Amino acid sequence: MSIEEIILNAIDLPEATPTDQLDARDLPPPHPLRDTLERLPELPEGTVLIQLNNRAPQHLYPRLDDRGYEYETFELEGDVVTAIWKE
Repeated sequence: MSIEEIILNAIDLPEATPTDQLDARDLPPPHPLRDTLERLPELPEGTVLIQLNNRAPQHLYPRLDDRGYEYETFELEGDVVTAIWKE
């Protein structure tokens, strides 16, 4: 099972939901935050952004709340994975 399938199952979305992935594990601050916020408005409607990181993106959460996004963070195979979507 892929990371995308595991995450979509965990947040109770259909496996056919489109996803996009941002690997921020090797990016220094503020790139993970900035790159995520820049990418979100460009995604097609209904797409879930899956951010891979080496730590929980604590500074990202309030900005997602302000913009009306839903999100969940999971630890998976030693990485921190945050799924971000709009309902």
